[in-house]
Amino acid sequence: MDAVKTNRGTMWTVSAHIITAVIGFGVLSLPWATAQLGWVAGPSLMILFAVLTCYTSTLLASCYPSGNPNGGPRNYSYMDAIKENLGGFQVTICGAIQYLNLFGVAIGYTIASSISMMAIKKSNCFRSEGDDSSCRISANPYMIGFGCSQIILSQLILHFHQIWRLSIVSAVMSFIYSIIGLGLGIAKIVENGKVKGSLTGISPDIVTPMEKVWKSLQALGDIAFAYSFSLILIDVQNTIKSPPSKYKTMKKATLLSLGVTTIFYMVCGLLSYAAFGDLSPRNLLTGFSLYDPYWVLDIANAAIVIHLVGAYQVNCQPIFAFVEKTALDRFPHSQFIKTEIPVPIPGYGPFKRTPFQLVWRTIFVIITTILSILMPFFNDHIIRILGALGFWPLTIYFPVKMYIVQKKIQRHRAKWLSLQILSVACLLFSIAAAAGSIAGIVYDLEVYKPIGNMA
Repeated sequence: MDAVKTNRGTMWTVSAHIITAVIGFGVLSLPWATAQLGWVAGPSLMILFAVLTCYTSTLLASCYPSGNPNGGPRNYSYMDAIKENLGGFQVTICGAIQYLNLFGVAIGYTIASSISMMAIKKSNCFRSEGDDSSCRISANPYMIGFGCSQIILSQLILHFHQIWRLSIVSAVMSFIYSIIGLGLGIAKIVENGKVKGSLTGISPDIVTPMEKVWKSLQALGDIAFAYSFSLILIDVQNTIKSPPSKYKTMKKATLLSLGVTTIFYMVCGLLSYAAFGDLSPRNLLTGFSLYDPYWVLDIANAAIVIHLVGAYQVNCQPIFAFVEKTALDRFPHSQFIKTEIPVPIPGYGPFKRTPFQLVWRTIFVIITTILSILMPFFNDHIIRILGALGFWPLTIYFPVKMYIVQKKIQRHRAKWLSLQILSVACLLFSIAAAAGSIAGIVYDLEVYKPIGNMA
């Protein structure tokens, strides 16, 4: 498709893409993360990760064109930028980490959507049968329903350029459930008559010193994931129209979206911690599970589901594009891969897709849905370990490395040393957060029973 026709993105649509990818359901776990770290470390780390992500995202955005950030041949994906600037085995490493992260996020979004849909069903159950009712519900039908919706959307949305309307709706939904969580947190503080929490986080009376360490490291993973969008940054940047410069538009959109995101994170995370203190739930909205009126939580959970429908597509479109481009490059004469066939849609008219697109995208969604059903308890740990493992290479190491190569910064100069110190420090952060996530998985495996999948 002609770039002139498809590249229509503005600072506002790009900001919507970023907010859809960043303000995900990860915001709901920030009160829990703050509770592990306390009033000092919690907000300090949120600001630190915001500044780091903003800075390195600017470095990565400059790698969209080769050479001058305001001109030069374009790189259409993260892997293209790595191939152009670094080359060699690093291209394979980048691709493996990026697409494994996106694949894992798709599983996490499927599980999270089912949790919100079950919460709506439970609230209706409590309303009709009383608060003491068990109201046990299987997550499987909701995961399957979410998967079916993604199969349809994956065929309707062919390119990242076509997703901007869905991104705007998803961004609005993220604000809706965040504002509801914020309002409920304020109401809880008023009800308590005091501000809970402490400077150092969860009390030693509730957890052992070792549990305190592991949970604090898990909180690092939560915060790292909450700012993760570098893995789709270049795909988003490719939607921007020019002039003006794509780099300048992307820089403005990054500053705007991360600024808005940080304000929301700080307000929601800190006020909810003030409301619940050491007992802050892993999912903010579950702390109000018996809140009356029920419809307020129903609206919040419905907004989460709608947001995740769009966020799934925002994160999976780079995978679809990569696999389809790779298949066409390897089998350029295959009719199955390159020949488009008309697919009739009642009331809409036919649209054209290749048989490979129809089959491959459907299989991808089915696989993520099946894996979600098989390991629903992994949701929190998927968030943390992906945040920990993906943060350093995708958000720090590769952008810094490419920036050094592009700008020809000489070794052992002051700027080179400062960038290397930044990279090593963030690597230690990632290792520590990953260790905490693995410890959490080991603990849950000891108590998990795979039969039933009920909540």
